[in-house]
Amino acid sequence: MSQPIALITGCSSGIGRALADAFISTGYQVWATARKPEDVAALSAAGFVGVQLDVNDADAVASLGERLQRETDGLDVLINNAGYGAMGPLLDGGSEALRRQFETNVFAVIDITRALFPALRKKRGVVVNIGSVSGVLVTPFAGAYCASKAAVHALSDALRLELAPFAIDVMEVQPGAIASSFGNHASREAEQLIQEGSPWWPFRDGIRARATASQDHPTPASDLARDLLAAIQKRKRPRLLRLGNGSRALPLLAALVPKGLLEAVLKRRFGLNRAV
Repeated sequence: MSQPIALITGCSSGIGRALADAFISTGYQVWATARKPEDVAALSAAGFVGVQLDVNDADAVASLGERLQRETDGLDVLINNAGYGAMGPLLDGGSEALRRQFETNVFAVIDITRALFPALRKKRGVVVNIGSVSGVLVTPFAGAYCASKAAVHALSDALRLELAPFAIDVMEVQPGAIASSFGNHASREAEQLIQEGSPWWPFRDGIRARATASQDHPTPASDLARDLLAAIQKRKRPRLLRLGNGSRALPLLAALVPKGLLEAVLKRRFGLNRAV
């Protein structure tokens, strides 16, 4: 049998790198993508097929699909992991910030899966989309991120139905708090948006708290990678995996706690329970 192949986007650190490590340790050839040349070099040195890829670059995505067709006999696993969290008030960021968030977290998922569909079809592979518990429990100052992950959830359900005739499975992962650089990136995004002239300037501590909330008692990324790999290897794969601290409790809160009460808790948690 030929060596199974997994392609994972966003492997410079965090969840992506942990997934790459887990898959290569079990015998997969791992195509690991990253945006920065130095990260690609580090991935290649670690034994992966390092691929420089900006998921928003349509030409680069198309070239990757063509390269897989040329150099492999198909793709067993595609993990759409690349993404980031846009933090800050929705009206401060406006449609421009929302559009950037959707381009990376949503549109790129479809573009990459489309480009790699021929390779997936050859192997009757599996597509794994990394969503978030934030797509289920919406919080203030993360509206663009929450909306993008809710969209990933809906698109995963639609893709699962549409790819079924080709024997391609679609799995969705809704992580909770996972140890990664996500919080640092989100904080940098937030700091670029927090301006003294904003109506939300008095709530800047709440914005900063939301940017780092994903790192409250986080689960190691290696644990998520181990559990996801095990799920992929099952004969009957689950449609949805909730992994990491809070991944089960927070959706339960969203489903069971009355909306008004939940909003009151969130306003208090992020400093929005006072008028200005």
